[in-house]
Amino acid sequence: METIENTPEKLILRMNANESLANAIRRSVSEIPVLAISEVEIYKNDSALYDEVLAHRLCLIPLKMEKGMGSKTKIDLKLSKAGPCTVYSSDLDGNADVVEGKIPITILGEDHKLEFVATATFGKGIDHAKYIPGLCYYRHILEIKSSPEIDKIVQNSKSGLIKSDKKSGKWICDVNESEADSISRIDKEAVNDSNELLFIIESYGNMPAKDILIKACEVLANNLDEFEKAIK
Repeated sequence: METIENTPEKLILRMNANESLANAIRRSVSEIPVLAISEVEIYKNDSALYDEVLAHRLCLIPLKMEKGMGSKTKIDLKLSKAGPCTVYSSDLDGNADVVEGKIPITILGEDHKLEFVATATFGKGIDHAKYIPGLCYYRHILEIKSSPEIDKIVQNSKSGLIKSDKKSGKWICDVNESEADSISRIDKEAVNDSNELLFIIESYGNMPAKDILIKACEVLANNLDEFEKAIK
């Protein structure tokens, strides 16, 4: 396994793994407990948005998770604003920080007011998308047969996550779909999947991308333990 990129926002791994394992980890991301707004009690709403739409927007604002938080954590976030103004996620006041303060919630006109209390709790993405901590996906690194015409496309490609490498008359590379289609038009049998995958996690900011991978693997391991117990 090789780490291509490792930042709080993104983790990219190059690894020998089959699709079944990669997909199992990807699906396990939806079972990581994540903090998100689950209830909103609105006292005053003069904005153009219905209460239901406003609550939906609030629930999708990513919240930072801190050590010590757990399944029983419950945090109240308050907001009281008067227009004219744009209400942003940074206007939420409570014991949880938003990931990005410039997420617009709604617009208030002259003499318009907005006042509510939102409650954030832990949940899982298998129950609602607001609890998913980030994107997780993968794709095969490609094995492409070399030829003078194909070599030009591979060498001019700037979209890949890895550097193209030529071995035994074949390119090991990560060209984009359009480039792969162009190569296939030259030679229908030139493009094949290799045994390696690029595994990518992009965090929404609730937790670092590396932690998403670790927690997803823990979830998968726990699920396998439960399955083993069930069949004994």
